[in-house]
Amino acid sequence: MSHEGIPMESDTIAAIGTALGEASVGMVRVSGPNAGDIGNRMLRLRKGPKLSARKRGMWYGTVIDPESGDEIDECLALWMPGPNSYTAEDVLEFQVHGGLQLVQGVLRATMAAGARLAEPGEFTKRAFLNGRIDLSQAEAVMDLIRSKTELASRSALQLVKGQFSDKVRRLRKRLIRLQAHVEVTIDYPEHDVESVAAAAVIQTGKELLTEIQELLRRGKMGQVLREGIRTVIAGRPNVGKSSLMNALLRRDRAIVTEIPGTTRDVLEEYANIGGIPFRIADTAGIRETEDIVERLGVERSREALREAEFIVVMLNRNEPLAADDERLLALTTNIPRVIAVNKIDLSMQLDEERLQMLAGNTPIVELSLKGGLGLRELETEMVKQVSSGGVRADDVSYMTNARQNSLLEAVIIDLEGAVEAAQNGATLDVIAVQLQSAYAGLGLVIGEEAGEDLLNEIFSNFCLGK
Repeated sequence: MSHEGIPMESDTIAAIGTALGEASVGMVRVSGPNAGDIGNRMLRLRKGPKLSARKRGMWYGTVIDPESGDEIDECLALWMPGPNSYTAEDVLEFQVHGGLQLVQGVLRATMAAGARLAEPGEFTKRAFLNGRIDLSQAEAVMDLIRSKTELASRSALQLVKGQFSDKVRRLRKRLIRLQAHVEVTIDYPEHDVESVAAAAVIQTGKELLTEIQELLRRGKMGQVLREGIRTVIAGRPNVGKSSLMNALLRRDRAIVTEIPGTTRDVLEEYANIGGIPFRIADTAGIRETEDIVERLGVERSREALREAEFIVVMLNRNEPLAADDERLLALTTNIPRVIAVNKIDLSMQLDEERLQMLAGNTPIVELSLKGGLGLRELETEMVKQVSSGGVRADDVSYMTNARQNSLLEAVIIDLEGAVEAAQNGATLDVIAVQLQSAYAGLGLVIGEEAGEDLLNEIFSNFCLGK
């Protein structure tokens, strides 16, 4: 792995590695060449050798302030000499009681003993710079922390373990062999004839294209798992939008009353539906109104509709279609959606024939939130609409992010260009340039020759202590 131009760190860093607040355990992590010396200055061990021993282990003792000698807390010290640690450096973790003052006191003591406060993501950055993980694995660490569903957690874990990286490396190996064949033919024409080399580009290039396009397809599903689908529940006042949000969340989040216009702002929560995180917004009822506050809420609802990736249009079965309903159906025609017709326990007043004409190919699900009917069918339809039938089990290993997907799209363009050039009889040097670009693009996906600016941008989004 090449990281030319990127300075390797030689100092020792420390940060709190657990959430701040009251807890049973708090942890402060130290990494770098002086981690053992810092530990020996701060630890009063009950028995056993000092941490300078190269053998990993856990010690019980007391952590002290190295300047005053005052005791801070009892602790367990977990010692992991490099390179067999998270950062591939010497790493020491102080595990103390989880009180906020105690954990911060331990952190201050590490500063006094010679460490500096770690930057966001610096532990994982060091793991990358020291060659223990590649860039896609490093990015997956944050995905694992931020996962909102079990499926997203499983997917991020597979990325951390390197399954995606291994796949990209195998593709790069095949691509470099193809590139070598072309360039040898350019430099040594007696090695092979151009037509044979071009035929190899066409055959192997198409095979690689198929595999990379599949990676990209899975990657885009990965973005759904990572970021959630921006979903808006929209409809006139009092059709049951807040009740639906509460039902999808399996808890009372929105206020539900019989009074139209109760919701005056946009409420947003994540709901795990079929393994997919839907970022659901309950909006103010969309209608013409003279109420200034409600009008502001309606405008925010319209703004949410413009930004939505998926919409649940709610209608009342017990009332005729209103002009506001028809405007909403027309406004959302080009956005993935499902129509939820609520209150099927009441008499039919809705013009079903007119609704079907306005709905077009949009699926219609009937439900009664009060009676608990139809919710499962609605959830099934929501998953189907955003994932073409759901998240397949084999998608889980290759959840990628926007940066990686953008690079894969560029690689596909380069490979398509190489294959097309070979089919059209272009010279091998033209084909070689596109193959080189595709090879470099795959390298950037996993962080080969990544620049310092890119790394700083990626790791700045990590939390402290990771």
